[in-house]
Amino acid sequence: MTIKYWEYEDVPLKEKLKNPNVKEIAKIYFENETKAYRFARALSEVKLHGKLRLKDCPEDLPQATWKRYMDFGVIVGLLKHEDGEYSFTDRYSRPLKNIAIYIKAWMETQEKEDLALLFATAKTAKQVKRGGKSRKDQEGQKDEVA
Repeated sequence: MTIKYWEYEDVPLKEKLKNPNVKEIAKIYFENETKAYRFARALSEVKLHGKLRLKDCPEDLPQATWKRYMDFGVIVGLLKHEDGEYSFTDRYSRPLKNIAIYIKAWMETQEKEDLALLFATAKTAKQVKRGGKSRKDQEGQKDEVA
C-alpha cells in the first residue's frame, strides 16, 4: 500500500474535494488497476445499498472475490462487518484523517460513477476456472448419489 501523503495535505485535498471519486480511494490502496477496480466496485455496491450481504452481491464477480475485497475494506477501516452485513464505518485512524475527509466527501456525493470508464484497463471479466470440478460435474455426482 503506497499512500502519497502529499496528495492529501490541506491544499491538494481542497482541490480533490471538489470532485471526489471512488477511483482515487481505490488507488490509495492498490496500484494494480484490476485490484483497484474490484475494490472500487465493492465500495460502490456498499454505497449504493447502504448495507450489503455477500449473497446480495452481483453475479459478475465470484463471491470469494467480493468477500476478499469487502474484508480488505474492513481491515483498512473503511467498512464494518456486523450481523453478516457490510457497511461504511466512521472510525478512522489519526494519520489518515485527510483521506477520511475525502472518503466521507465521496460517500456523500449522489452522482453515479461509471467504473468501466474510470478503470479502462482493468480486467473486468470473470476469471476462467483453472482446475477442480465444475458445478455441472458436482450436480451430476449429487444426482448419482441420490
